[in-house]
Amino acid sequence: IREVLDRKPDLCVSGINHGSNSSINVIYSGTMSAAIEAGIEGIPAIGFSLCDYNWNADFGPIQSFVKKITLEVLEKGLPKNTVLNVNFPKLKENELKGIRICRQAKAVWEEKFDKRMTPQGRDYYWLTGEFVNEDKGEDTDEWALANGYVSVVPVQFDLTAHHTIQQLNTWNWNE
Repeated sequence: IREVLDRKPDLCVSGINHGSNSSINVIYSGTMSAAIEAGIEGIPAIGFSLCDYNWNADFGPIQSFVKKITLEVLEKGLPKNTVLNVNFPKLKENELKGIRICRQAKAVWEEKFDKRMTPQGRDYYWLTGEFVNEDKGEDTDEWALANGYVSVVPVQFDLTAHHTIQQLNTWNWNE
């Protein structure tokens, strides 16, 4: 912004990422990190992801949705300190049911590590695991994706657990 451009951009679009950035994956996402950096700078931003890890993924079916969401944000703007996390299920265009505004599903990665060996005989560990959706709500990004909808989650970047502040203030911190 300060070196290359002569004005603040109207919009930052990050992605389209190969693979999901829904639920807890938003925390690990470079695509969403770029959108959040733009949001911190006061630039409306959207992170787009397609739930397809294939290098030759077909982005054609989601073109009209990317355009619609982008134009809506350009026209209406976004609330301060908010960016959009948009995920598309891997479906044909005629199978996509529409757009759902969602909350982030509560899910975790149950991490596993495969111990492997380099050709030089040194041990290393390869991170694997299983994604576990603990949230059965029908208002979540995971539900939307599993049911053929484009999920749109408004993401804030203040990670303060505001609901915990009052409780922590009752602890004896200075004794």
